[in-house]
Amino acid sequence: MKNSKSDSYAAAGVDITAGYRAVELMKKHIARTLTPGAMGEVGGFGGLFLPNLVGMEEPVLVSGTDGVGTKLKMAFLMDKHDTVGIDCVAMCVNDVICCGASPLFFLDYIACGKNVPERIEQIVAGVSEGCVQSGAALIGGETAEMPGFYPEDEYDLAGFAVGIVDRKNILDNKTVKAGDVIIALPSSGVHSNGFSLVRKVFDVEKNDIKTPVAELGGKSVGETLLTPTKIYVKPMTALFKEVKVKAVSHITGGGFYENIPRSLPEGFSAKIEKSAVKILPIFDLIAKTGNIPERDMFNTFNMGVGMSVTVAKEDADKSLAILKANGIDAYIVGEAVKSDEGVILC
Repeated sequence: MKNSKSDSYAAAGVDITAGYRAVELMKKHIARTLTPGAMGEVGGFGGLFLPNLVGMEEPVLVSGTDGVGTKLKMAFLMDKHDTVGIDCVAMCVNDVICCGASPLFFLDYIACGKNVPERIEQIVAGVSEGCVQSGAALIGGETAEMPGFYPEDEYDLAGFAVGIVDRKNILDNKTVKAGDVIIALPSSGVHSNGFSLVRKVFDVEKNDIKTPVAELGGKSVGETLLTPTKIYVKPMTALFKEVKVKAVSHITGGGFYENIPRSLPEGFSAKIEKSAVKILPIFDLIAKTGNIPERDMFNTFNMGVGMSVTVAKEDADKSLAILKANGIDAYIVGEAVKSDEGVILC
C-alpha cells in the first residue's frame, strides 16, 4: 500500500489513499464482531469463515440481502452516520432468522461520492454494532468511491448476511392450524421501510426536523426517524431452543398486509386485533400529519410490530416469558384462522 498512489486518479475524483485510511480506521470496530469462525484479516480479496457444524445432521446455509433505502436521506440531513449500519445488518439478519437460522457472517457495501475516511468509519461502526447484536462476524466489505454518480456528501449502504440451520430445524409453516397464537415483537420505530412516504409527509428537506416534539416524548422528528432497526436474533434464538415455533414474519415494507401472510400457509390468514397493537407515537404523527388512511398505514409501516411469531396456543405463555427474559416485551396480537384474506384487521 505504501507505493499505491495515483495523482491522475485523484484528479478524476477518486482518492485511493483515502480508502486505505478508511480501512485502518474501521479495523477496531470490525474486531468487536469477530467470532471463532472468522478467519484472516479484513483487506483480502475474500472473507473467510469456518462454520462449526458439530451436532448438525444436514447444515443448510440461509442468506439475506438488503439495504437501508431512503432512510439514508435522514442520516444526511441530521449528519449522523453511526446508526444506519445497524439498520443494514438488521434488515438482513432479521430475514435470515425467519427460517430458524442463526447468522454466521456479514459483508457490507458502501458506495459514495467522496470517500471521507472518518464518515466511512462511522458507518462501519454502526455495521459492527449490528453484527455484535446479532452474533455475526463482519468478515469483509467494499467501499466504492464514485464521483459524478453520487453527490460528494451522499452514499448508499447495502449488505448481506449468511446464516445456518440444521435442515430438521427449518421452520415449517405447514404445521400452522386455526387457533394458533400470533405474538407481536415490538419495533423500535419506523425501522427502515416506508421512508419515501415519511419524507414526503414531513417534507424533511424543507421543514425543521431537529426541534423537539411533544408528541414524540421530547425527541425531534429527525432523531426519532433515525432510531435504528431492532435486531431480534438473540431473543428469537432463545425461543427456538425451547418452543416449537411454527412461523415468523419480519414486518418490513408492505406492513402487516404484505408480510404476515408470507409466513402462513395457503388457506390461512392472520386475524389481528387492532386494539391490541401497541402503536408507537411516531406512527400516529405520520398518519395525522400526512392524513394517511388507516389501511395505508398498516400496509406500509410496521406500526410498532417489527416481527410476528406464530406458536400453538398452549405454547403462548411460555413464549412470552422467554422473550421477556431476553429483553423483548412481546404480547399476543391475534391468531391464525382459516381464510384466504391474508390479514383480517378487526
